[in-house]
Amino acid sequence: MQSPTPTRRSPVVVPPFLLVLGAVVSVQFGQAFGKQLFAVAGPLGVSALRLSLAAALLLALRRPRIPADRRSRGLIVALGAAIATMNVVYLALPHLPVGVASTLQMLGPLSVALLSSRRPRDVLWAALAAAGVFLFCGPVSAPLPAVGVCLGLVSAAGMGSYLLLSHRVGAISSDGSPLALAVACAAVLVLPFGIAESGAALLSPAVLLAGLGIAVLSAVVPYSLELAALRRIPPRVVGVLQSLEPVTGALAGLLLLAEGLALPQLVALGCVTAASIGAVLGRER
Repeated sequence: MQSPTPTRRSPVVVPPFLLVLGAVVSVQFGQAFGKQLFAVAGPLGVSALRLSLAAALLLALRRPRIPADRRSRGLIVALGAAIATMNVVYLALPHLPVGVASTLQMLGPLSVALLSSRRPRDVLWAALAAAGVFLFCGPVSAPLPAVGVCLGLVSAAGMGSYLLLSHRVGAISSDGSPLALAVACAAVLVLPFGIAESGAALLSPAVLLAGLGIAVLSAVVPYSLELAALRRIPPRVVGVLQSLEPVTGALAGLLLLAEGLALPQLVALGCVTAASIGAVLGRER
């Protein structure tokens, strides 16, 4: 008598929404930890450490090969430039609370959500999140430093470009190797500025260890999760889900940096949270 064939358990598939939310939490707490390191390494130094160590980790894990075709190489370099531009948010953080900087950065994904939307429902959720951004940074709140706002908007442009390019780069390979190459390109762009600002301070063992933790939290984990999610859901949905970044950034700033929130900012957090929940519940299977 033959023994019964053991049944194989199907692999656990993490919903793409949870991948995006995990990326949001990881990147915002990583940014808050990075802001704590500014006194030692400076904003450019922290950004350079973050990208360089993240690139080293991703290259070691993925061992990518440079694509043979010119189009793929161009997409990877463009994604690297977008990632480097996103890191301008570290220059905004000395002037703005983490939650406010994250809100300004959200204008990039919100623009993607609005411009690529084809259903009125998507426009509704994006508009609600945009109302939250207005409440967060508009005239009802305390005036924000102009330099911080400008840097936040530059980072927003990078984040919107990153969202669109990640979707295209993810089609090159399913193993995440293009992402490793793109982060390496971003590190090459940012590292000279970090060295110019912080010099030998970047080689301190304590700073390197802290930078490694920030790289894992705010780069390796979120980039990998977002790239996996973008293979399964469209960029506009990811863009609206990322409206939770101001909420998470404000929470990280409160817990790690004691950055409080005014009443209009709390109302703004409610708007972006409602928009994100609506995007998840309203999505068709």
